[in-house]
Amino acid sequence: MRPDSAAPADVYSETVEGFGTVRFTPVDPAADSAVLHSWVAEERAEFWGMNGASRELVQEIYEDVDRRDTHHAFMVRLDGEPVALFQTYRPSEDRVSECYEVREGDVGVHLMLAPASGRPRPGFSRTLIGSLTRFLFRDPAALRAVGEPDARNDKALALLGRIGFVRQGEITLPEVDLPEVYLPEKRAVLAFMDRPEPLPTPVAVGALQPSTI
Repeated sequence: MRPDSAAPADVYSETVEGFGTVRFTPVDPAADSAVLHSWVAEERAEFWGMNGASRELVQEIYEDVDRRDTHHAFMVRLDGEPVALFQTYRPSEDRVSECYEVREGDVGVHLMLAPASGRPRPGFSRTLIGSLTRFLFRDPAALRAVGEPDARNDKALALLGRIGFVRQGEITLPEVDLPEVYLPEKRAVLAFMDRPEPLPTPVAVGALQPSTI
């Protein structure tokens, strides 16, 4: 857990020609709670399970994440503007471990893109996903990404397929009822993405075909 007086430093950053500088910074529960609350309160974020949550509760949730060394939350910024929330976790220390045989090198992931604003930007999501992939697999020990979106979340499932995840079928994540966190039972789709070799390199946005991803 970071000291109250310490501002979170970048964990990873890269500059993509024609796109901008992408920065990954640990979520600061107090400073980022307003932005995160505005995202999770939207109807489109219903599968995150925080619709109706107050800003204070969102802050408490990410304070709990901040205390853990098995779960991590990162604010993704493009040229200083928040554009995504990216969370990683150790599957062996998560309820998903009850639904499949965890391998050494597995890394669980959750992604929420910020609400779209202004005109669509060709290649935006595809370029951002490239940055996410390089960030996730920057550690040589990370061998496979594990996704488990809600089985009803068609948009998340479609995005997984475009990123390169391979579905393994439906699972039921068990209920978690602890003093610090409550998670209801969840019907999810288990999916994996092996570490790409070599890792994709940043591509100038002008070289991409227009995309609505």
